[in-house]
Amino acid sequence: MDIKSARIVVVDDESIMRTFILNSLRRLGILDLYAFEDGAEALREVIKLKPDLVLTDVHMQPVGGIEFVRQLRGLPNNQLSNTKVIFLSADSSVATVGEALPLGVSGYLVKPPMLNSLAAKIEQALRT
Repeated sequence: MDIKSARIVVVDDESIMRTFILNSLRRLGILDLYAFEDGAEALREVIKLKPDLVLTDVHMQPVGGIEFVRQLRGLPNNQLSNTKVIFLSADSSVATVGEALPLGVSGYLVKPPMLNSLAAKIEQALRT
């Protein structure tokens, strides 16, 4: 899939970071973008939107990224439960990364991501 035609959902509780990520994606030519503040809202909308990829923060309230991905993976629809996910977090601790990676995600980037790293991780996720 061409990165520019991807439908991407961004989930982050910090409005500044959401704006930064959305602007970064627009700079990459990705225009089919949706943004949500927490995992609960995102899960409801992902079911409707059926995105190609979700970029999500780890630590959010009331539903964080790890719980969001667990719920996503538990959905009965295979297309949705297998949605590609990349975690974006300022938390790069071994414990958090160790909890996130076994959820079948396509990557984990430390915020704020460099544009070239973000593009490479997205392209890699969309290829698999």
